Amino acid sequence: MYYLGLDIGSSSIKAALVDISSGKSIDVVQEPKEEMSMHAEKNGWAEQDPDHWWQHVCKAISRLKSENKIEANQIKGIGISYQMHGLVVVDKDGKPLRKSIIWCDSRAVEIGNKAFETIGEEVCTNNLLNSPANFTASKLKWIKDNEPDVFSRIHKFMLPGDYIAYKFSNIINTTISGLSEGIFWDFKTNSIADFLLEYYGVHQDMVPDIVATFGLQSVVDKQGALESGLMEGTPIYYRAGDQPNNALSLNVFNPGEVASTGGTSGVVYAITDSLSVKESSRVNNFAHVNYTKNESARIGKLLCINGAGIQYRWMLNNLAVNNYEEMNVLASEIPVGSDGVCLIPFGNGAERMLNNKDVGTRILNLNLNNHHKGHLCRAALEGIAFSFVYGMEILTSDGIKPTVIRAGNDNLYRSEIFANTVATLIHQDIEIYNTTGAIGAARAADLHKGDFETFGKRIMENDYVMTYKPLENKAVYQDAYNAWKKELEIILQNK
Repeated sequence: MYYLGLDIGSSSIKAALVDISSGKSIDVVQEPKEEMSMHAEKNGWAEQDPDHWWQHVCKAISRLKSENKIEANQIKGIGISYQMHGLVVVDKDGKPLRKSIIWCDSRAVEIGNKAFETIGEEVCTNNLLNSPANFTASKLKWIKDNEPDVFSRIHKFMLPGDYIAYKFSNIINTTISGLSEGIFWDFKTNSIADFLLEYYGVHQDMVPDIVATFGLQSVVDKQGALESGLMEGTPIYYRAGDQPNNALSLNVFNPGEVASTGGTSGVVYAITDSLSVKESSRVNNFAHVNYTKNESARIGKLLCINGAGIQYRWMLNNLAVNNYEEMNVLASEIPVGSDGVCLIPFGNGAERMLNNKDVGTRILNLNLNNHHKGHLCRAALEGIAFSFVYGMEILTSDGIKPTVIRAGNDNLYRSEIFANTVATLIHQDIEIYNTTGAIGAARAADLHKGDFETFGKRIMENDYVMTYKPLENKAVYQDAYNAWKKELEIILQNK
């Protein structure tokens, strides 16, 4: 018997099957095989048709069943992970009134900034743990201001995962974790953020019913079964945004535990039990998947680094090299500190952790007689690693005391130079696991039983790859980091 996990991304939909008894991953498929398109009517906008997500979900389920010779009655539950901060609005018949405004759409930035200023930094920080910024609530306000006819017909708003659950079940609901990522949750009162809804002119009737993150949220109805190929009555047991779900996939639930990913962008997601926030302008704070109203204040502090793997990919595309393995070999031949070459990797737009400054990528101290592409490869890996260390310093200043870092076996963490640099400088073990968000969501369907201990054991048994431990010669790494940080601070002072 199996659980089905879905990861609703903006690039593709991934679907996974895991064996219920062992937690072992059976298969993961992606739909479409090519990247999904985004609609951008204006610069800075990004929209997708939510029904396209559903079509790809149904195709992915069909492939999983066919390729693994699985019958619908063998799938006993569903877990859903989804792209955070998106907005879907539907009418009374549940039909989308417009395309979804997704996470990377920046049209509501000024709306959120004005709300932060008008409502007040203290209130927003104490109650929302964030600035309203460019999150889902601010996007809903944008529709109110710019598309009043659409706004007047809104029955409910939803996050992307809520919409997929609705398509399965014809039931509209959401979670506290989801509402917090949209900045609809008041942590001080443990209820809907009425003061923000009132400021934005949004009626509370638009908020979906709230269900537990782990538990029976809804079941597949007749139409959902017909379209998806699942059995009518199949339960939906779990739902969470992609970053909280990635942390769950790495068994990160408790204060001090940190999840990290190193793909095109980098993420450090740290758990705390404190509602104290010092870095609301540089760090986002959301209710983690195991946050409960009356018992457990589990907050996920999310720090994003835009200029991460995209920097190394740029090197691959523009240096005379064939692949990442060749780049890593070239980099390994260069000593720590890259013989003085320093690379600032923030070339993927404004960086929130740098107070939204657009620093760009900079290559410093390059000697045209002594340095070659190996130095550039090493400097790039070190520069990206240093940016992660810089982010960890911000999280530490915000009250995080890391006890372990767990990371997916993805692009950057496959590099010994990158992983060893981070582990050594923060003096912390980094455990590497071979898992995905879709696999984590599938396993999380079993957490409706409440057995977190077995959940963690299955991740260790099925996914553990290795542990990077801090190296003894920290001094040479520290000197290189200090030099990099000095260069960055000079740039920031002049911005």
